[in-house]
Formats: sequence, C-alpha cells, structure tokens
Amino acid sequence: MSARPFSVDAHDYPRALKVAREDITVLASGDATGSYEIFLQRGVEGSGPLPHYHPWDEAFYVIKGSVDFIASEGEARTALAGTLVHFPAGTPHSFRWGPGGGEMLSITSKRGAARLFADLDREIGTGPRIPEKVDAIFARHGLTRTGDDPSR
Repeated sequence: MSARPFSVDAHDYPRALKVAREDITVLASGDATGSYEIFLQRGVEGSGPLPHYHPWDEAFYVIKGSVDFIASEGEARTALAGTLVHFPAGTPHSFRWGPGGGEMLSITSKRGAARLFADLDREIGTGPRIPEKVDAIFARHGLTRTGDDPSR
C-alpha cells in the first residue's frame, strides 16, 4: 500500500491511548505514512516510560512544561519547551515529566510505536505495570527494557 497525503485537524484526533499515566495521541501512524510515526504525548508530573531501547530512532519536541530525559550511561538532561531531543535506534533511554507535567511531540523513524502504544493501552492502560506483562508486550514490538523503574 502506498502512502497518500493526509491531514489531521485537532477536532479529528483519535482517542488518546492511555499508557501508564500518559495520554498518547497517534497523529500519524506508520500505516498512514508508509514509514515514520508522529505522536502527541501528554504526561503528568513524574510519569514516563520504563528505561528501554528499540529498533527505531525517536525524537521528542517539548511543547509545554519540562521533561527529564535519561540516556544510556545515566546521562540526564532537562528539556524545556522548545527543545528537541533525539535518540538513535538502539540507544537505551527513558524520561520523566517535570513539575506540572507537560506536552511534547514524538517522532519515530519507522513504524512500530503506534501498535506498541495500542497494545499497552488495551492490555495495561492506567493499571499497575507488572514487569513480566510489560516485557511480553515490549518483546512483541522489538523493545527491550533495560532496568527497573524505581518511581513505580
């Protein structure tokens, strides 16, 4: 299937997926673009993904608030609104939303994350993150968890 031009207006956004304490709206899936994906992510203070890596590049553009990004080797950076952060495929990373939460765009270099987020929403949603269940979902989508999440 070849990709076709499209647009998504704010009033046409699909339902936000509930992933832990984040709302993730799929703005452009790999099925629609034929390659990359774009998401609008909104999180509450202290929320964010388990430390992990995956087979796609991922970039984040902070729109509101602040986000603490943690890369491999424990390297950390606080990104304020207007900051772009990029992680190449295979780079272990995680992040935590700062005071008051916030909003950012995330972009992946190829398809996969939209289906991952849909499975996390359907199978875990806002419920407790059971490591074995998260690991099983991650494995189906080519992700590897690289550590425990001490904040949960």
